[in-house]
Amino acid sequence: MNKLEDLSRQHDSISKISAGIVYALAVAIALNFFWTPGHIYASGITGFAQVVHSFSRHLLPVPLATSVMYFVLNIPLFIIGWRKIGRRFTIYTLFTVLLASIMMRVISPVKISYDPIICALFGGVINGVGTGLALKAGISTGGLDILGIVLRQKTGKSFGTINIAFNLVIVICAGFVFGWSRALYTALNIFINGRVIDYVYNQHQKLQVLIVTEKPKHIIEGIQNKMHRGITILHDVEGAYSHTEKTVLITVIDHYDMYDIEKIVSENDPYAFMSICQVATIHGRFVEQKPV
Repeated sequence: MNKLEDLSRQHDSISKISAGIVYALAVAIALNFFWTPGHIYASGITGFAQVVHSFSRHLLPVPLATSVMYFVLNIPLFIIGWRKIGRRFTIYTLFTVLLASIMMRVISPVKISYDPIICALFGGVINGVGTGLALKAGISTGGLDILGIVLRQKTGKSFGTINIAFNLVIVICAGFVFGWSRALYTALNIFINGRVIDYVYNQHQKLQVLIVTEKPKHIIEGIQNKMHRGITILHDVEGAYSHTEKTVLITVIDHYDMYDIEKIVSENDPYAFMSICQVATIHGRFVEQKPV
């Protein structure tokens, strides 16, 4: 059993590292081959790093490189993720972001004039595929992933609301720096990037969680207070091996709730059994998160 667990962990680690490498290459190619030549901003922290670079060219004698700012802007988020989400999650995120920053620096920008629509289309698709594969492997690409999870825990706002507000600022900055036609292309790029991510890995993926526990009270309170999710409770369930009385909790969550529910369960009952599976269709009452 231990050997199987070790093999499973090794396979999981290899999958996450491979996905991190693919994302790093994808974002570097999208940035240096399409976004930079086309004067288009990306979404999230990558786009904000581009904004800082653009303004620093006018305000500082030596402009701040996008690749450097991409890593620097993620540092506070690494600290938040380490404290609020989990160390393993943050380590993989740090690896992915560091590698992406290096790739952005190593892969030189192509000095060719492209049509801005081509840049928006190809940049959005390439980065969307890389990001989607990273999320599918269970790792974060930094930036808004971490910020969205933590802010939703604190404010109750959906990840989509935070994402839209942040990217709206980037679009406005693109308008002031490159002109409002480029702001339109930036918005197009962000939209395509999001749609491709949804296609490769659906952020609105619904998960059914089944929890078998001897300490249901605090788990129920944690889910209801922090996640605002409904729960079906099955009382007086008997374990076939131990013949002890247990309670089964069943709930349906969004994918981004997974970090919250794992933390709630582990803190209140480390010995609880929990299974998570994807849900194809939901009928009946379910509190839908606002669109991402």
